[in-house]
Amino acid sequence: MTSRWMDEAAQQRDVEVHWHVMSLAVLNEGREDLPERYRELLTTAWAAVRVIIAAERDHGEKVVKPLYDALGTRIHPGGRKDIPAVIAEALEEVGLPAELAKVGDTDEVDELLRASHARGIGLVGEDVGTPVVAIDGVGYFGPVVTPAPTGEDAALLFDGLVAMARVPGFYELKRTRTAGPQF
Repeated sequence: MTSRWMDEAAQQRDVEVHWHVMSLAVLNEGREDLPERYRELLTTAWAAVRVIIAAERDHGEKVVKPLYDALGTRIHPGGRKDIPAVIAEALEEVGLPAELAKVGDTDEVDELLRASHARGIGLVGEDVGTPVVAIDGVGYFGPVVTPAPTGEDAALLFDGLVAMARVPGFYELKRTRTAGPQF
């Protein structure tokens, strides 16, 4: 949802967006205190993020967001669970080589994945998750939004984050979620 909002905000404001991979699988690696169902979901997350990292390594940053969207659309609103098929379809949709899918089952790009994740988490600290948005080097966890704001609402949310990023010592806003993702 945050990525969809950011796409919309970038159409409303003069902003240059750079997409990087963070991974809940990396963030929560080795945590036994998580519910079993969540740990199972994290296990399936490795293949997709590895493929995105390999695609970025081989084809540049420009492929990160389209591949992320192609995967995410199938997994989240699409409800797809067959991750190998999702990866294959997403690679085809984005015009990337099918061979990239093989990286998903290896640790070939894990060092790059961990480095990308570390850059994001380094902006906000260890006690948060994804997404992370950074403005002029100031990073925040979030915004967590649903549905993704559009039009002027997207621009206003972006403006608010810009304002917060300019206030030294501003750290957090939060409220309890009352709705799941609304695609």
